[in-house]
Amino acid sequence: MDIATQTHLTTLRDLLTYRLVELRAEVHAAEQAQRQQVAAGADEVPDRKDEATQQQFSDLGSAQEQRDVDEMAQVEAALHRLDSGTYGDCADCGEPISLQRLLMQPAAQRCAPCQAAYAHALDHSKLGRAS
Repeated sequence: MDIATQTHLTTLRDLLTYRLVELRAEVHAAEQAQRQQVAAGADEVPDRKDEATQQQFSDLGSAQEQRDVDEMAQVEAALHRLDSGTYGDCADCGEPISLQRLLMQPAAQRCAPCQAAYAHALDHSKLGRAS
């Protein structure tokens, strides 16, 4: 890995740890809000418009919570890579991920060129399924 100093590793670990704490708090808050919403809705007389609106908010909340859970897994994996000494190496080509990329995206698994190729392949596979 091409990180010159221990200070960079400490900074990156701090960024990852801070983000993990944030994500855990957001997921916990979303779960609490969902429980409160279910409890509050149990006594109300349903209205179709209100139900539809509530369902949209519920779907949006579920999508946001899933995004946070997915990111949490990525951050935990990055912390594991840090502990195992493989952090900062591209998962695809094995080359070092640039420090600038890691500072912007500390949980990055791939260097910028490999990430672009991965995203392109993912887009094409989604287009193939949509047809």
